[in-house]
Amino acid sequence: MVLWLIFAAMTAGAVFAVVRPLGRKPSLGGGSDRLVYQDQLAEIDRDRAAGLIGEAEAESARVEISRRLLAAADAEAPATAAPAASAPWRRRIAAIAAIIVVPAIALGFYLRLGSPDVPDQSAFARINSAPGQQTIESLVSQVEAHLASNPNDGAGWEVLAPVYLRMGRANDAVAAWRKAIVLNGDSPARESSLGEALVAAANGVVTDEAKQAFQKAATGDPHDAKAGYYLGLADEQDGNAAAAAAQWRALLAQAPPDAPWAGFVREALARVVTATPGADSGSKTSRETGASTGPPPGPTASDVAAADSVSQAQRTAMIRGMVQRLADRLHADGGDVEGWLRLVRSYAVLGDRDKAKDAAADAKRALSDHPDEVKRIDDLVKDLGLAG
Repeated sequence: MVLWLIFAAMTAGAVFAVVRPLGRKPSLGGGSDRLVYQDQLAEIDRDRAAGLIGEAEAESARVEISRRLLAAADAEAPATAAPAASAPWRRRIAAIAAIIVVPAIALGFYLRLGSPDVPDQSAFARINSAPGQQTIESLVSQVEAHLASNPNDGAGWEVLAPVYLRMGRANDAVAAWRKAIVLNGDSPARESSLGEALVAAANGVVTDEAKQAFQKAATGDPHDAKAGYYLGLADEQDGNAAAAAAQWRALLAQAPPDAPWAGFVREALARVVTATPGADSGSKTSRETGASTGPPPGPTASDVAAADSVSQAQRTAMIRGMVQRLADRLHADGGDVEGWLRLVRSYAVLGDRDKAKDAAADAKRALSDHPDEVKRIDDLVKDLGLAG
């Protein structure tokens, strides 16, 4: 309705601009010469009365000016008669066209080419249901422009934050979640989402700030699966495999049967139990193992499919956790050349070239008594383009 009112106001303004000049009375024009000659005749009479010119000169000037005056009057008559007769009906036609024809044509084009029946949609709604003609980047730019003018729009920041994370803009996601929490208030979901963004910004490491966010989320909602997973990951990265296993067992115990993340957590639990047998203490639930006894099984095909629903940040965190455990083991017992080769490759794949170089140097020191194995490290460094 508002859109139609705007259109009506714009149309009325345009019509008024066209019709107003048409309503003015036409000017006869062409009378300027006669007025000049009449003034000149009066001027001659004043000069004669003042004695500035003689009677003969005055009479001669009157005759010449009168002749010119008559010629000007004769020229005006045919020039003004036709416009005076034709102007009214032409103005009426122009006014009718401005009032009726032009708006009708414009309306027809809009109804033909426009979308008057499509309801308006905010930029925040469009960002989650983007039409194919717009990229996610363009929609994000629209929301960013809105938030630049309306920085206190908490709903906007909360919508934009997870989009930033999906785009790989982890630092922007952190800033957006912080603003959303300040403007909208604290909540378990917002805290766990902030923690996830912090983990992504730290390349998969659960930092102290992220851990505090997850702890606040878990305190507010003990069933928050995201917080439970990352708290277990924090324990794993701290070297406390038993605490990580206990955290993930508790999470699986309360998981719904069709939880899409359950397979991912089972895989993490199996990983820490396999790497640290002492962590396999306590009883296991049938949901956790898939059987009444025995160690947790490896991920099934359905588990792998379910793992596809977790976020990229969770996958990155899992990978970096595995790489860190491998690094810790090799620094404690560096005689495993295959382990060193895997570590260097892993850092290179993750894009941590400096860490890959440092791992290669550590490997060469640990394997210095085995020249053949040192050569394998050197060959890998050259293959990966890490030399120099």
